Amino acid sequence: MFAFDNSYARLPERFYRMAKPATARAPQLIRVNRPLAAELGISLDHADDTRLAQVFSGQILPVGAEPIAQAYSGHQFGHFNPQLGDGRALLLGEVIDRSGARRDIQFKGSGRTAFSRSGDGLAALGPVLREYIVSEAFHALGIPATRALAAVATGEQVIREIALPGAVFTRVAASHIRVGTFQYFAARGDTEGIKTLADHVISRHYPEVRQADNPYVALLRAIAGRQASLIARWLSIGFIHGVMNTDNMAISGETIDFGPCAFLDEYDPRKVFSSIDQHGRYAYANQPGIAQWNIARLAECLLPLLDEDEDKAVEAANSALSEFGDLFQSAWLHAFRQKLGLTGEGEDDRLMVTDFLELMHQGEADFTLVFRALSKVAGGAAVETLLDQFKTPLGLSDWLTRWRARIDDGRPQDAVQRAMEAVNPYLIPRNHRIEEAIQAALYGDFSFFHRLVDALAKPYDEEPAQADLAIPPAPEERVTRTFCGT
Repeated sequence: MFAFDNSYARLPERFYRMAKPATARAPQLIRVNRPLAAELGISLDHADDTRLAQVFSGQILPVGAEPIAQAYSGHQFGHFNPQLGDGRALLLGEVIDRSGARRDIQFKGSGRTAFSRSGDGLAALGPVLREYIVSEAFHALGIPATRALAAVATGEQVIREIALPGAVFTRVAASHIRVGTFQYFAARGDTEGIKTLADHVISRHYPEVRQADNPYVALLRAIAGRQASLIARWLSIGFIHGVMNTDNMAISGETIDFGPCAFLDEYDPRKVFSSIDQHGRYAYANQPGIAQWNIARLAECLLPLLDEDEDKAVEAANSALSEFGDLFQSAWLHAFRQKLGLTGEGEDDRLMVTDFLELMHQGEADFTLVFRALSKVAGGAAVETLLDQFKTPLGLSDWLTRWRARIDDGRPQDAVQRAMEAVNPYLIPRNHRIEEAIQAALYGDFSFFHRLVDALAKPYDEEPAQADLAIPPAPEERVTRTFCGT
């Protein structure tokens, strides 16, 4: 079924701990991602749902699997914890997909490991469904993220504030190496471990930097560049990760760990959903600064590799951090130029974007629907299509005059609309719809979960049958707090 080639398990033993999945007495398959399985070269043709439930709950380990819990540290809300690690996850193994890329296959919620501390290592059904929905939506939106391979109900109870149905999530990633993985070795003064890990990351994710004069400086810059691009993409769809700890920042540049994540309804740059983010550290508009802060923590770990001269090492690290800011600003402006239908580089484009966002904030406009409506106006629809999205559209007419003059570059209106609709989604995983899917599933009904996953696979298609999924929440449907699930 799987053709494993487990490079991480071949690293020194201090990089991980061996572990076994917990017993699940009555596992039931909720969903398996067959297109992704085919992409990974995994054959599911002769496996029925019962066997798939056994495999994806860890009751039957495929030949070649080497389940390990990876070691890492991390800054959690700014406070350093020297030992975290996979407390409820197991790296089952690695496969080479059909394109030749190496991919991790990992269980979440599969039971205790050496890093579980006082936790049970299990996952409740709700967080598993949330991660499945959002990670697959991200893939369809074209934003780098971990993928959902399977979700299985374990038949066991998980005790949180109350007893909840347990589940295991199987996710796929380019790797699960984090900023916190480097911090684990730095905290122990293990320079050899840092170098071994950096060389592994270069081989796996950034082989091009081997040719650089200083591969480790080039590695830091490459990681910073991917993160800058990723965070800009997050902001372009109104995404709030919710828990941007250094142990939740993947070195590969993928979005990872969708615990208390959420999406903006009405635009508010200070918006926070995560119940544990009481001071707004990871608010929507703070995410670029936090990503740069996390990269600074990575740079600290890499200092011994950047240069033997400490001053030169610090200078190289600071240069990479400065580049992050420049790269983010460029990526952010590029993304929002596309959302507004702007071509080329107008010197007032940044102001045009920020002015529009401020009008959205004042008018309590829905982030997703406003850009979709603007796309239609670009195609010739009545301006009321856009005005109706604002509670108070004061100042919008003047902005529209500037915008029309900027997009009037000879392109046909329908071409401008198509270009804008290709980057402004019709559907996002709205918080209240995710919650609706979870609540129904808690009573054994997974039909809305399946419908939501299927619809979000085509987020740019405006299909009448999915119109209800595009509607913002009514006041009584609003989700104001999201939870990590641990």
